[in-house]
Amino acid sequence: MTSLTLNAIIEGRQRRGRRHFRLVGLMLVLVLAIFALTLSVGQSITPPGDVLRVLLGENVPGATFTVGQLRLPRAVLAVLAGLSFGLGGVAFQIMLRNPLASPDIIGISSGASAAAVFAIILLGMKGPMVSVFAVVAGLGVALLVYGLSSRNGVAGTRLILVGIGVSAMLESVIAYILSQAPAWSLQEAMRWLTGSVNGAQIGQALPLVLALVVFGGLLLSRSRDLEALRLGDDTAAALGVRVNATRIMIIIGAVGIIASATAITGPIAFVAFLSGPIAARIVGNNRSLLIPSALIGALLVLAGDYAGQFLLPGRYPVGVVTGALGAPYLIYLIVRVNRTGGSL
Repeated sequence: MTSLTLNAIIEGRQRRGRRHFRLVGLMLVLVLAIFALTLSVGQSITPPGDVLRVLLGENVPGATFTVGQLRLPRAVLAVLAGLSFGLGGVAFQIMLRNPLASPDIIGISSGASAAAVFAIILLGMKGPMVSVFAVVAGLGVALLVYGLSSRNGVAGTRLILVGIGVSAMLESVIAYILSQAPAWSLQEAMRWLTGSVNGAQIGQALPLVLALVVFGGLLLSRSRDLEALRLGDDTAAALGVRVNATRIMIIIGAVGIIASATAITGPIAFVAFLSGPIAARIVGNNRSLLIPSALIGALLVLAGDYAGQFLLPGRYPVGVVTGALGAPYLIYLIVRVNRTGGSL
């Protein structure tokens, strides 16, 4: 290889790297812009100066309650949940080399939902204990699906099919529990199942921050091994990746972060499913999709919640908006994968 060719390759990589970082920076700016919009503009408009004063801890008549108690917790929770869903979802999709391998599809969200509904309706639990039930159940379902699909190694298609079957059974369990629910707990369970940041409190952000630090940090620390798995298990092993150990660590990280977000906001439909493919379309596949997908997830939840509150006739939880966006894309993606075989 001549020095001229080598220089061209290096220059091409640097150019793609600069483009990647510019696009990631643009996504971050969009997240911050929509975050600022949600704090300033709602049923009433709060001047940016008053918003800033509230954020700095000053007592501003009217704005302290509207911004500090209503809008800020909702926006913070939307960003954290979106980051979690986007990061965990794309980790599964890359690991299994299939865009259908989302927690929405393979049963993890259904497991957390079934546990939460069981805790709310049959055990009468509220608050943190519901979250604990949901996280443990999400991890349990992930291990079950992984174990049932691990014959002679884990094949992505087999895991997806097993996950769809487990998810269908769990949805039946949810439907049965709801049919037996008394009226006073049915409303709370349905609100949770829809996926919503209504009634958000700033104290709910702490568990999600911890989940992002612990589980998100685990995923980011394995980003190089995760990228190697894109090339196939044999190639990744030849590159020095401990394939089985890496898979287990990624599953723990992805399930932990998804279940934690689901435990707080409910299963906000299709955010984990959509974030990775959208990020891949924007930034390309030549670099890690973990951070871009997390930012896309935050954008989807923030924008979906704002649209559900103020841009649509009526007021809808964010899960309704993202579900309306995600369902057509799921049909398109199934058709594409069936015809050509698809990957991120």
